[in-house]
Amino acid sequence: MKSKEVTIYDIARELNLSIATVSRALKNDSVVSKKTKKKILDAAAAMGYRTNHFARNLRLQRTNTLGVIIPRLNSYFMSSAIAGIESVANEKGYNLIISQSSESKLQEASIAQNLFNHRVDGLLVSLAYDTTDYSHFLPYQNKNVPLVFFDRTDDTIDATSILIDNELAGYTATEHLILQGCKRIVHVTAHSVRNVYQDRLKGYQRALAHHQLPFNEQMVLTNNLSQEAGIKVAELLQSMHPRPDGVFFANDNCAVGCMVALKKAGWKIPEDIAVVGFNNDPVATVVEPNLTTIHYPGHTMGRLAANHLISTLNGSYTLNNANKLLLRFELIIRDSSTRT
Repeated sequence: MKSKEVTIYDIARELNLSIATVSRALKNDSVVSKKTKKKILDAAAAMGYRTNHFARNLRLQRTNTLGVIIPRLNSYFMSSAIAGIESVANEKGYNLIISQSSESKLQEASIAQNLFNHRVDGLLVSLAYDTTDYSHFLPYQNKNVPLVFFDRTDDTIDATSILIDNELAGYTATEHLILQGCKRIVHVTAHSVRNVYQDRLKGYQRALAHHQLPFNEQMVLTNNLSQEAGIKVAELLQSMHPRPDGVFFANDNCAVGCMVALKKAGWKIPEDIAVVGFNNDPVATVVEPNLTTIHYPGHTMGRLAANHLISTLNGSYTLNNANKLLLRFELIIRDSSTRT
């Protein structure tokens, strides 16, 4: 048989105190003396009292819960961003519901609807590869539920975005290869719908143009950027004539898969081909030679996104829907690309 839930009325009756005194003590109100507060808290613990957060949140029209939608959990960058979000949420007393879209716009839309139905106070989103319709975020905007997009964003969405200058990062990575003497540079990227990959490609193209090197669409290879895809890239590189002498990958995992496969095929890195990745994953310092890469501050981005969202909920900050916040990136030069 289910036992009856202990209430503040039961505690007040047990201790012969007023309900108001018990309520204040449980809220840690300073008007209640330390001695009385301890007496009430001890009794509450002994009687099995549980704070009714649901009822309290219902009164406040808050759930103290934030929704987070990310493309993949098995990504070092995304796990770093989540760690940043969690650190702020824990500091501010918020819970998180974290879901992954698995790179599916349909799954993303379903999750967004589910989180909306769960009445999350705000939503943090990094978009899936193939999302082009953003109508599943309209219910949030119509109800003034704050939205913050990070990393994978879209300029057409009426919400704050937090990211790095991916075009400049792509330019920086490509120019580094050019300054190492590379003239036939391949770019390996993912589906071009997403801003991060579109912009890195633009940066690659701009660096080639700036240094009077021709752009060839056949030198742009598109895949899912997994390590397995990197092995297939290695096969394609070996079949190209003339051979490429540099390659810029839009992430580190794919770069590492390619490097391992090329080394097995007898290629020397960076002598035969110089390699640059993106994200500064831990795998970049495990592969030999260590991988030159763009450092992408995931933890910082997650903290900033959560802070902006929670500050909006607390009324100390107003999200500017046209606002785009750019974080700094850094080119970390290692042995996979250095020839001079």
